[in-house]
Amino acid sequence: MTRARETNFDGLVGPTHNYAGLSFGNLASGRHRGLPSSPRAAALQGIAKMRLLSTLDIPQAVLPPQPRPYGPVLASLGFEGPLPDAVKRMAADAPELLALVYSASAMWAANAATVSPSADTGDGRVHLSVANLVSNTHRSIEASRTAAVLRTVFADRRYFAVHDPLPATPAFGDEGAANHMRLTAAHGEPGTEVFVYGSTAGSVAPAGFPRRQTLLASQAVARRHQLRPGRVRFWHQQGASVDAGAFHNDVVAVANENVLLYHAEAFATADLATLDDIVAIGVDGARVSLADAVQSYLFNSQLVTVAEGSMAIIAPVEVRENDATRREVDRILADRSNPIDAVHFVDLRQSMSNGGGPACLRLRVAMTDDEMAALGGRVVLDSSLFDELERWVQRHYRTELTLEDLTDPQLALESHAALAELYGLLELGEAPA
Repeated sequence: MTRARETNFDGLVGPTHNYAGLSFGNLASGRHRGLPSSPRAAALQGIAKMRLLSTLDIPQAVLPPQPRPYGPVLASLGFEGPLPDAVKRMAADAPELLALVYSASAMWAANAATVSPSADTGDGRVHLSVANLVSNTHRSIEASRTAAVLRTVFADRRYFAVHDPLPATPAFGDEGAANHMRLTAAHGEPGTEVFVYGSTAGSVAPAGFPRRQTLLASQAVARRHQLRPGRVRFWHQQGASVDAGAFHNDVVAVANENVLLYHAEAFATADLATLDDIVAIGVDGARVSLADAVQSYLFNSQLVTVAEGSMAIIAPVEVRENDATRREVDRILADRSNPIDAVHFVDLRQSMSNGGGPACLRLRVAMTDDEMAALGGRVVLDSSLFDELERWVQRHYRTELTLEDLTDPQLALESHAALAELYGLLELGEAPA
């Protein structure tokens, strides 16, 4: 068996984190629309979660925020020139666009790309396909910068292949790893990759919320990652779960190595019986309703291997505060037929209020030691870099941000100044303007 470990690449919350309610189908996003946010608290909460993973001996890395607002996006919308002038004109002429160009949603790195480790791919390299995120305009503008950052971090073509986003059309709607799971005996062994889709060809919502991931997109990613046909599954997400607020599969299911934890109403089709040596933990709707699952983000917890034969759940504090989900976690921990024997609760209320839990914030990449050593930049976290990131946040982030603040060009200047310093800390080259 090739030794490999899973590294969590967390998206660092950006300095323009706000509650604009841009994501239709994301109940928490809509519920908190217009409320003041705290970018500083949000970023520090995310770093605290990363620290916890590191103390559990889980390799932890970080991806930088994207520039907000981003000059090329402003120019494409007809607002050219120096950044402060462009923001002023947008605030005067098209204020409804401000929330779009200031969105910090790239923090949810689970949507950055779909990842297949080298143990699964035909050419023995780690493959990453950048998600096009076409279902939401504010997210679709992330793709080009995501590709640039991933190509800097995963630059060594001996070990990595970073693919451009699929065509930016509804037929190829792709939301990245949030609709992808991997089941395997160990991270370094060949696994079965499960792609979960909401519609066959387009973002269809006949009676409820959009189905963001398409089967065509999932099939295309599997092909270009050179996955073995017998080790790929395409499961259809239950429409009722989407309409209940599970806009991504990772709101109703999470997998780690040979364990799959899922809500009983997660899938319309799932050939679990064809998967060997899988510990499938189904949670009945009578114990945890879809409403409780979506409110608490039980299944958006991270499920991680902390030692051989032992796993832990990294859950948002909302799971502990919800009676049904707290009882369910206790039941799972008491069941000796599965390897999950610990839970750690994390406070991510700033991200949760925008509809992103622990699993949303991270992109999972299983790598061998040689692949880890080939990473570019200074993105793998240690105690020194943790401290530097916290001090950077304290220097640059506002304690409160309202939608009205987006009209202030000073916020744009602050955001870009912060990013320029961060790129230096992470040794990622010159920050984009």
